[in-house]
Amino acid sequence: MNTQNPDLSQATNYHYGAFPPENLDLERLLEPLLDAGDALARYDQMLLGMKNSAVLLAPLSRQEAVVSSRIEGTITTLDELLKAEADNEEDPEDGIPDVRSETLEVFLYQRAMRQAEVALQKGAPLSGHLLRQAHGTLLMFGRGQNKNPGEYKTEQNYLAERRKSVVRFIPISPEQLTPAMDDLFGYIDGNLHVPLLATAIAHLEFEALHPFNDGNGRIGRMLITLMLWNKRVLSAPHFYISAHLEDNRDEYIDRMRDVSGHGAWTEWCIFFMEALKAQAEENLRKTQEIQNLYEEMKTVLREITSSQWTVEILDFLFENPVFRNNKFTNKGGIPKETAKRCSKELLENDVIRLVEPGSGRRAALYAFEPLLSLVRG
Repeated sequence: MNTQNPDLSQATNYHYGAFPPENLDLERLLEPLLDAGDALARYDQMLLGMKNSAVLLAPLSRQEAVVSSRIEGTITTLDELLKAEADNEEDPEDGIPDVRSETLEVFLYQRAMRQAEVALQKGAPLSGHLLRQAHGTLLMFGRGQNKNPGEYKTEQNYLAERRKSVVRFIPISPEQLTPAMDDLFGYIDGNLHVPLLATAIAHLEFEALHPFNDGNGRIGRMLITLMLWNKRVLSAPHFYISAHLEDNRDEYIDRMRDVSGHGAWTEWCIFFMEALKAQAEENLRKTQEIQNLYEEMKTVLREITSSQWTVEILDFLFENPVFRNNKFTNKGGIPKETAKRCSKELLENDVIRLVEPGSGRRAALYAFEPLLSLVRG
C-alpha cells in the first residue's frame, strides 16, 4: 500500500537497530527447533530416495505458486496455471500466455522461482541481486509492471488491513533500505544462528524491510525455500510452506508485527519452527501419496499400452499433468506413432480426460486427473 495520507494511528514501526536479534530464548526454542529439524530431515530423506523428485513434485511447485499468490489476494487455480503453461510451450522461456492477469501473475511467480533455482545451481550467491532478478520476472507483465519490477522502493510503503485503509505496519524508510538489505544478506551469509533459525529470522527481516513496491510476500516466501536449500537443510528446492501460512494467516501477520512492536523474536521463531514442522509433515504425506500414485500408474499404463515406453509416458504425465496433445506426440521423448496410439488408449481408459477438443491448428488439451485430484486436495 502506498498513499499520501495514511492513517498511522494504529501502525507499528519497523524495528530500527534491532536486527539481528541478540537475546533469543534458546531454552524455549530448543524443542521446537529439534522438532522442525527432525520433520525436515524425514522429508528430505524421502526426496533423496526419489529417483526423479523434480518430475514427481513438479505439480506441487505449481500449487505453491498458486497458494503463495493467493495469500496476497491473487486468485487463480492450479488448472488455470497448468493450462497457461501448456499454451506457452512454443516459447517457454520468454513467451507470455494470453490469460487472466491473476493467472499471469502466478505463471510469472513459477518462472521467477525456477530462474532463481537455476542461478543458485550455477553458483550464484543468494543475494539482493538474485532477489531483484526474481522480482523483475515476477512483475514483468500484468498488474505489477508499473511497480518498478526488479528495483527497490524509493517511496515509503505501508501494510494495511485488506478491507480497511488503516495502516498496520510501517516498513523501513527507503533512505535506510540499501544498507539494511546489505545487513540482511551479510546475516544470511554468516553463521550467527543455525540454518533453521537463520531462515526464520531472515524471512521476518525481509518482510519487515518490505523492499519492493509490490510482490514482497511472494519473494519473501521464495526466500524460505531458497535458504533451506542453499544452507543444505534440504537436498532439493522442493519445500512448499505457503499452505500452512495461508491457513494461519492472522497469526503469521501478528507474530511478524510483534517482533517490531515488542521485540518478540523468540515467539516468532517458535511460530516459524511449528510452521516448518507442520508443513514438512504435510509435504511428506503428499509426496508419499504422489510416489504411491506413480508406482500404481506404472502398472496401469503397462497393462493399457503394452509399451516399452511406459516410464517415459508416466514421467511426461507427472511433469505435464495438463498438456496439448502435440507436445506429447512430438516432444514427449516417445516415438511419434507410439505416442499417438498411447494418447488414444489413455483417453479411452480414463487415465486422461479431454479438457478442450482440438480446433484448427490447436491440438486437443488433456488433463491427467488422478494426479491433479491428489495435488488439489
